[in-house]
Amino acid sequence: MSWLGEHRAFIVEEFIKNGGSPVATECTFLIRFGLGRQEAVPDKKTIYRWVSNFRQTGSALKQTYPGRPQIATGPENVAVVGATIQKSQRHSARKHAAALRLSDRSVRRILYRDLLMHSYKIATAQKLKERDSENRTKLCRDLLNVRVTDVVCFSDEAHFHPSGTVNKQNFRYWCEGNRRELHQRAAHDPKVTVWCAVFNFGVLGPYFL
Repeated sequence: MSWLGEHRAFIVEEFIKNGGSPVATECTFLIRFGLGRQEAVPDKKTIYRWVSNFRQTGSALKQTYPGRPQIATGPENVAVVGATIQKSQRHSARKHAAALRLSDRSVRRILYRDLLMHSYKIATAQKLKERDSENRTKLCRDLLNVRVTDVVCFSDEAHFHPSGTVNKQNFRYWCEGNRRELHQRAAHDPKVTVWCAVFNFGVLGPYFL
């Protein structure tokens, strides 16, 4: 229960008047605030704590402590992280933390809370043709009519580029807003393709091409 300052002050005064008796103090507390015997009152441990706080600090109110100052996320480090991000927006928070000798958690807190930045991921966009919508609708209807005895196959592939082309699954850039940044790459650069298919009776692959 949350006790008010009025309750705490009354307890301290009555405890001193009653010669240090917590039982007598509880009784007078019930009468003063019009409480029933089944209602909550400050227990013995609480009464002793309030009196002890009053004797040490001159107040029966709950003590508040400033705690350890947040040096890692202070104004100086916020400015340093902001300047570093502007120079290298494509580096991960972990790399920035290692370079600045700060914890990864502190750097992320500064990025999100103080600099209001977000981590954006590259999304692959493909231009749709006029017949694409019709073809997709037709495919969905055909799949709905597939019988259980028919063969169903779903396949996919992934490309791995030895030239160092960015993998969109791992790439991020930090910015206050999505800049819709374009990432260009060669259309026919050397790569290794991994293909795999899933049938209704099992998995085929993977195959390396």
